[in-house]
Amino acid sequence: MGKRVSYPTDVKMKAIKMRLAGVPVKEVLKELNIRNKTQLKTWMKWYKAGELHRFEQPVGKQYSFGKGPEYESETEKLKAENRYLKQQIEVLKKYEGTGEEVVPETAVELIEELKTSMSVKDICRHLGISRSTYYRWRRKSREETAKQAIEQQIGTLCRDHKFRYGYRKITALLRREMSINHKAVQRVMQKYGWQCRVKVKKRRQTGQPYHISDNLLKGDFQADRPFQKLVTDITYLPFGQKQLYLSSIQDLFNGEIVAYSIGSCQNTDFVLHTLSQLPSLPEGCILHSDQGSVYTSYEYQQAVKEKGIIMSMSRKGTPTDNASIESFHSSLKSETFYLDKLESTTTAIIEQTVETYIHYYNHIRIQAKLNNQPPVIYRQLAA
Repeated sequence: MGKRVSYPTDVKMKAIKMRLAGVPVKEVLKELNIRNKTQLKTWMKWYKAGELHRFEQPVGKQYSFGKGPEYESETEKLKAENRYLKQQIEVLKKYEGTGEEVVPETAVELIEELKTSMSVKDICRHLGISRSTYYRWRRKSREETAKQAIEQQIGTLCRDHKFRYGYRKITALLRREMSINHKAVQRVMQKYGWQCRVKVKKRRQTGQPYHISDNLLKGDFQADRPFQKLVTDITYLPFGQKQLYLSSIQDLFNGEIVAYSIGSCQNTDFVLHTLSQLPSLPEGCILHSDQGSVYTSYEYQQAVKEKGIIMSMSRKGTPTDNASIESFHSSLKSETFYLDKLESTTTAIIEQTVETYIHYYNHIRIQAKLNNQPPVIYRQLAA
């Protein structure tokens, strides 16, 4: 460590006068043999603050008010006292608390506002706190500000998706812009009650078995390519003045709803209309359904064969054999009708709600099993 150098008062004053006259810092340092420009900067700070008594202080010693050497005159002492009192009044008129009464947030804001006109040390002394306390409060304040910004962003995402997403999907959306831990997201959502509000509803049994095909899926809901495995089912829509039904067909490759129909009569023509919406299918395409009478009917079986589809059916009383389409119908009801409390509405609103949700499900709603992509985007990327 280098030896400290003590400069006479007249050297300090001459350096200040040279700087005030516009002499460059390098020339001042060279002419007066001053080692460090930081030292010159400190002297200028003392001079502008009117702390001329500090020029008399020994090396390594900084005097606080009233603890320095004797002033050259009573006038200098009175000026220093007057300056000190003005600073104290300026601080206290903005903030009346002292010591433990000081509120951290207010103190940080006050010091940030006043530190251009007086030193942080002096402001802290007037407030009755240490500089280390101020810097600790400031660091904590910045951390709290960043934390609040993240919480606001989480809240916005939850509201935008009508509280249909849990913390995993919200985390996936946030990670598109930042690095964040899923546990932190979960804590925030629990704190403000922003958890997923979707409730799983039990499915009612539909139809009666007539002709049964073998269960070719056997619980394997994975597909390597589009239209390799399809699943279909009918669900009730008991939310209007009359009973409505939804028939839908889902592609197990990406969970996309590739065909659907809404009707007031659960008959063979109803499911045939849904089946007719399918495009040309690759050879070996499997269509899986339950043992409902509409699916085991002669007309439906003939239509399936004409399209070159291989039929598969769930075991009797085992809805888990068709779990994927069951899950979709449950999500549709839970994330729309139950969430928005649409318990008694019009047929037009029911149809519009279903159509809007299916578009949302296919094009916007991300799925963890699809690398947090919507079904349509996943299919396009895979292609």
